[in-house]
Amino acid sequence: MPASHLHRRVHTTAMTTAMTSPSEPELATFAQVILSTGANGRARFDEQTLVLSEGKPQARLSPLHASGGYQLRRSPVGFRSDFHCTEHPQWVFILAGQMEIGLQDGTARVFGPGEHFYSADLLPAGAVFDATLHGHRSCQRGPDPLVTVFVRD
Repeated sequence: MPASHLHRRVHTTAMTTAMTSPSEPELATFAQVILSTGANGRARFDEQTLVLSEGKPQARLSPLHASGGYQLRRSPVGFRSDFHCTEHPQWVFILAGQMEIGLQDGTARVFGPGEHFYSADLLPAGAVFDATLHGHRSCQRGPDPLVTVFVRD
């Protein structure tokens, strides 16, 4: 696909506060970027807001989320995957370097250190993987190796 068809957007992980009403205290929130599979079988980016409803005003926390373990990964400069689907829903946190996630429609997002996304781009039930329809690709960007942690649901 020609480079002119790629749309890149650097996304910053956001933690914000929002007024619920003039008489209620501010609620801290966390913007969760989600890589999911649409009804058409194609990967897409979505976002949802998670309320940080626990902890103290100086350190707001989300409710505790269960996890099935984590893996650390280091990818060298120049790493690029083929299109694939996520096997297990998981959070991906970028520790160092930059990771680009590209979709079949040419859309791409770049995530840097301290940023994240929730990868739930699963192969639709009963589908046979088609590399021209399903999944996403990932690649290392910039001058530094990519270091990530994957936290499974």
